[in-house]
Amino acid sequence: MATETLIIVPTYNERDNLPQLMKRLMAQPVVLDVLVVDDNSPDGTGLLADELAAQNPHLHVLHRSEKNGLGRAYIAGFQWALARNYEFIFEMDADFSHNPSDIPRFLEEARAENADVVLGTRYRNGIRVINWPLNRLLLSLTAARYVQVITGMPVSDPTGGYKCFRRRALAGIELETIHSNGYSFQIELTHRIWRHGGRIAEVPIIFTDRFQGTSKMSGDIVREALWMVWKLWFENAFQRQPRPRDPESQA
Repeated sequence: MATETLIIVPTYNERDNLPQLMKRLMAQPVVLDVLVVDDNSPDGTGLLADELAAQNPHLHVLHRSEKNGLGRAYIAGFQWALARNYEFIFEMDADFSHNPSDIPRFLEEARAENADVVLGTRYRNGIRVINWPLNRLLLSLTAARYVQVITGMPVSDPTGGYKCFRRRALAGIELETIHSNGYSFQIELTHRIWRHGGRIAEVPIIFTDRFQGTSKMSGDIVREALWMVWKLWFENAFQRQPRPRDPESQA
């Protein structure tokens, strides 16, 4: 039977993490494929991914010529997935801030709720973040509330990057028109699905700051997210509720 679950892992200088991450992913109790989207990492992550893929038919590698943002890497990965027959398409970081053992819970929630997207939430019914400084935590919590107030989108963690999408959700939006990156990419992608009537579910996760390597957070990422929220509100005709759901998409 063809594999119906794909984990997309963008990489840039993640050579130290990749082998152990693959072991953890392949040890999950569900059959899955992995797509590494490498942005020409100078530390040789892409070459290592090719070596691992030669030994594992469930690992695929997509090479990009330059580093031009998380959003662009995910869009490339989504387009690769949609050209194939995957039903469940995940976003996941390569640095172990996202626990691979949560994957079965995402899939269970997606099936139980017939959800178009399942978000891993750090903030519903408590705060589950490990090793973040207080200022980073406050920034994330403030951003979540900022998005809720302006857009009306009722999710507790709109900037989180651990997500499971149904094929129909990604196929139903114009991926090539999404140009944001970082926090704003996560917000925009979920908002597009939500405002077109997509079902959103959340599962609690524990987020652990980077196991190895350095964070790719920057001031530009934060500033982009600040104005992007207003742009999304405008695109939704200043409404804080989704559009009526297409009955054909509820199947």
